[in-house]
Amino acid sequence: MPPEGWTHCRHCGDAIAGDCCAAGHPGFCCAGCEGAFRLVNGLGLDGYYARRCLDPETRPLKPETDADAIPDYAPHVTAMEDGTASLPLLVEGLHCAACVWLIERLLAMQPGVDHARVNMTTRRLTVRWIPQADQGDTAAPDQGARRVLDPVLRVGYRLVPFDPAALGRDTDRTERALLRAMAVSGFAAGNIMLFSVSVWFGTDMSPTTRDLMHWLSALIAVPAIAYGIRPFARSAVTALRAGRANMDVPITLAVLLAAGMSLWETARGGPHAYFDAAVMLLFFLLIGRYLDSRARGRARSAAEHLLALGGHAVTVVEAGGGTRTLRPEAVPVGATVLVAVGERVGVDGTVAQGISDLDGSLITGETVPARAGPGDRVFAGTLNLSAPLRVRVDAVGDGTLLAEIVRMMEAAEQGRARYVALADRVSRLYAPVVHALALAAFLGWWLAGGLPWQEALLIAAAVLIITCPCALALAVPVVQVIASGRLLREGTFLKTATALERLREADTVVFDKTGTLTLGTPTVQPGGPDAPADPWGWSPDDLRLGAALAASSRHPLARALAAARPGTPALVGVREHPGAGLSWAGPAGETVRLGSASFCKAPADTVAAGPELWLRHGSARPVRFRFRDPLRPDAAAVVTALRARGLAVELLSGDRPATVETVARAAGIETWQAGRSPADKVAHIQALAARGRRVLMVGDGLNDAPALAAAHVSASPASAVDVSQTAADLVFQGDRLAPLLSALGVARRADRLVKQNFALAFAYNAVTIPLALAGLVTPLIAAVAMSTSSLVVITNALRLTRGAPPRPAAAATPPAAPREAPA
Repeated sequence: MPPEGWTHCRHCGDAIAGDCCAAGHPGFCCAGCEGAFRLVNGLGLDGYYARRCLDPETRPLKPETDADAIPDYAPHVTAMEDGTASLPLLVEGLHCAACVWLIERLLAMQPGVDHARVNMTTRRLTVRWIPQADQGDTAAPDQGARRVLDPVLRVGYRLVPFDPAALGRDTDRTERALLRAMAVSGFAAGNIMLFSVSVWFGTDMSPTTRDLMHWLSALIAVPAIAYGIRPFARSAVTALRAGRANMDVPITLAVLLAAGMSLWETARGGPHAYFDAAVMLLFFLLIGRYLDSRARGRARSAAEHLLALGGHAVTVVEAGGGTRTLRPEAVPVGATVLVAVGERVGVDGTVAQGISDLDGSLITGETVPARAGPGDRVFAGTLNLSAPLRVRVDAVGDGTLLAEIVRMMEAAEQGRARYVALADRVSRLYAPVVHALALAAFLGWWLAGGLPWQEALLIAAAVLIITCPCALALAVPVVQVIASGRLLREGTFLKTATALERLREADTVVFDKTGTLTLGTPTVQPGGPDAPADPWGWSPDDLRLGAALAASSRHPLARALAAARPGTPALVGVREHPGAGLSWAGPAGETVRLGSASFCKAPADTVAAGPELWLRHGSARPVRFRFRDPLRPDAAAVVTALRARGLAVELLSGDRPATVETVARAAGIETWQAGRSPADKVAHIQALAARGRRVLMVGDGLNDAPALAAAHVSASPASAVDVSQTAADLVFQGDRLAPLLSALGVARRADRLVKQNFALAFAYNAVTIPLALAGLVTPLIAAVAMSTSSLVVITNALRLTRGAPPRPAAAATPPAAPREAPA
């Protein structure tokens, strides 16, 4: 609390002296805060001050008064094709949902602004507006950015160009501070317990020796508490400044009261001190706060991984033929960029010159590289495999398909904020009840019971400690930890705190095809005399020759062909024709070709439904190598088991209809869709949700990442790209889908255990709180009781480790004719 005669600034909350009124700013620390307060109220947005709950790791920012401290936004503004200007920013001073509400409304009230969204997880603000000539906007690069952002700057938020690296550094700094506080508290708790055990069992210990033990405990406890309690104390003070209480208020009071009364008892030679209870309580609470911070950091990493894919420098070809390197977002639309072999495309555009193979699996889900030539569209994030390309730029930065995927992921992640809101509502109810009980105990025993105020205060401290919601707080996390451990032993990594709860609610499973239902690695289909009748089938000699040519190429189908006959030496002098195939001049002067049907002059009506390579030896009749992406070994059995549990199963893929139908038939899935873009997948997930379905999305590609984030719960195989693994709620190992069944079973058992833990926690409070109010519990006994309740909850949760994981039953006969679902 501020000293006598001081108050708090009505905008930023800083403590200010009463004589600030003489400066002409009554109730405010400076003219900037007064102006910001009047701006917010003048626009009818005064509800912000009632909504906000300041983050414990930050402090309110004062409105910016130094114009030089505001960055130049001009280089970061992107002019879009539709005439709007777009600007991505990082918001400093973002505390809670009220800040998001205020910023979005301030921007929406500005002339020309048609889009303003803040992501609470990444603290990223994306604003898009139409330049207004009557508002002073010009054709300059900033396109009126300062005009649009001025209200937000005047309120006190700092807006800097979005930098994922800076966000990561801020997160790391916070986690390191929590880790240091946790280490100090744990070290102190262990050492204080040694002195406490000596006092407890030293029946013949003299008062002088006992006091020495207490003073030694105090010498360790006081600095440890002063250092470790800061995260909770900052949160408590901030909440009290805002006129409300959160769960950190009783925690802070309990620790400080236990430590303060212990110091009092030690100073007057009393027999009891409770430094051990205070420090141990602090230690366990810091563990929870650190794990929570780690979980939030993981939620931010999905967008950061995506942004990194498009963050490589781009080589721009100038009019005179020279080149220069620019950031992707700085490349002007209409320019020509050079994409070297092995380099990722950094922009969306159209091929102007060159022919090559592009690996678009991260975007489209297709395992087979696509040929790209003049006039073909290419997208940021795709990989150039075989030859240099010159690409005419159509879109950069926020206008690319990759940026659209980022936006869809962020929008989907924001939909999970309801869990945070629910926790906040519970804490608002909990804290006032606990404080009222502790105050009633103190006043009752002091005024009505006739006890000295010191003993009455100890009873109040015991009430605060015994009502500490550790058992209640552990009811869900301990089950999650044990469930995570079990699933991890079975090859499944549980990534998000609410995944188990949402997994239990799933009633529809939507699979991606490539790399999810299938292994994602093409293999050569059988040929020769043992293969099904194929007029263009190959012989063992054909396979040997084809593998020798294929050994010289990086193309995935060529690699699969070479792997079909391991140990075959590569031919010397093989020439690669980008987008077509390979050729080799034989010893007799004949030309051997391996590649597409047209390159090998195969009949036009022989093209297979799936991926293929043709081999032609001189003028001989060509032969065909057909490839397939095999199903995971237990895919059909898992689909059958999911249906037996009452879940609907669908297949959603970006691949070609013929290929998707073949996989759907083999896996026994009746409802499937093909040729779906990332946006189509998200739209389908949202349509299912609108019909009341709870979707479990299983996918592995970058094109699946937005759908994974949009689904009610999501899973990804360990072979998936990093972005999809980050967006998913759980990641499973191996080449089987059985871990999905195990995770569903564990989720249902975990839900039952969570409900039982809640019942045990409430029963504990129903028994112990009356005892504490009756004065029958000391702070030490309260700490022991609180720990015992936690142990009971943990022991109950350990039952989850028993039982064998479920196994999929044998697959039923798949339906004869799978159908395509309507778009």
